[in-house]
Amino acid sequence: MKAKLEEYTVKKIVDGFVYNELEGRGLFGLSGKLTIQPEYQRNYIYADGKKDVAVIDSLLKGYPLGLIYFNNITDDKFEVLDGQQRITSIGRFVTKKFAIIYNGREQLFDSLDGELQDKIMNSTLLVYHCVGEESEIKEWFKTINIAGVPINSQEERNAVYSGEFVTQAKTEFSNSNNANIQKWSAYVKGTPQRQELLEVALSWVASSKGQDIDGYMSANRRNDNINELKTYFNTVIDWASGVFSDVEKEMRGLEWGRLYETYYRNSYNPTEVSATLQRLYGDYYVKNKKGIIEYILGGEQDTKLIDVRVFDDAVKQAVFRQQTEHANTNGTSNCPLCAIGHDSNKTKIWAIKDMDADHVQAWSRGGATDISNCEMLCKTHNRAKGNR
Repeated sequence: MKAKLEEYTVKKIVDGFVYNELEGRGLFGLSGKLTIQPEYQRNYIYADGKKDVAVIDSLLKGYPLGLIYFNNITDDKFEVLDGQQRITSIGRFVTKKFAIIYNGREQLFDSLDGELQDKIMNSTLLVYHCVGEESEIKEWFKTINIAGVPINSQEERNAVYSGEFVTQAKTEFSNSNNANIQKWSAYVKGTPQRQELLEVALSWVASSKGQDIDGYMSANRRNDNINELKTYFNTVIDWASGVFSDVEKEMRGLEWGRLYETYYRNSYNPTEVSATLQRLYGDYYVKNKKGIIEYILGGEQDTKLIDVRVFDDAVKQAVFRQQTEHANTNGTSNCPLCAIGHDSNKTKIWAIKDMDADHVQAWSRGGATDISNCEMLCKTHNRAKGNR
């Protein structure tokens, strides 16, 4: 790949600047010759009132913004390889999309003194024009992080597998103004701007086909629609919201794709599910509330999912003393199950370190975690007992 250094004024770069508020994308500059966000680029993430303001503050103070890289498509068509966050911030400010605090007052670009406006517009940006094969350009894109916010794994994949499929997928899952995002956010962690929603959607559909995300994106790179991706994602979300009429904070970020594939063939009564969910959420002894969802989906069998609170040491010691005194009096083992057995442990007195506390009536069957429902068993019998 070859690179040639050139110098541009801000005025020239932002000439013809277009910004799409719906998708959070700066699209064009340089009188339409420059594509600011080619499809392999991440969305604009500087609109936080800090990073975007810092870019403008740097121009006003005369600080350099660092090198910018353009990819030469033709002699008069370019796309931003690195620097789109800075260019988009400048273009948004010049076109009055946000204000800065200057001399103690909030000011848009056109409310600044003329000299300050000229200082911004006449600031120079150093740009390397790069010429090379697509593979070289994308490899270079993956290695440069001059803007200070490294690309994440999905942003990198979008670059590697850029094409119509990625373009449409980003339009659906990376658009912060998509009306569905509020519903999705009850079940999925992440932000659309950093491609995290897209990554989740891709992981679900890829896993359903026995693939990883890279394999799925590679296979679908040339597809001109994302129907399968959208349908599968919405199917999972609709299934989750159908089974669970309640929305709890612990539902956000669960492996809903895996849960769907594991349990979607089962039938559930949403009213009963809701009652069970609320009972478990209100149970003092349930330590892992995130596990409640799968515990319910699995028919309330695997108590390890919810990490039921164990008996405390004081209860264990009290029950151990009581059982041991009774065993010594009767000449039997202090493990009730050993005592009714027929082997050499029938009369064995176990040390407390060799015993576990257990519910007489299993917690999963309504047994309480208090001293009246506690018994000490030797470790072998306790592990064999399960929920019986």
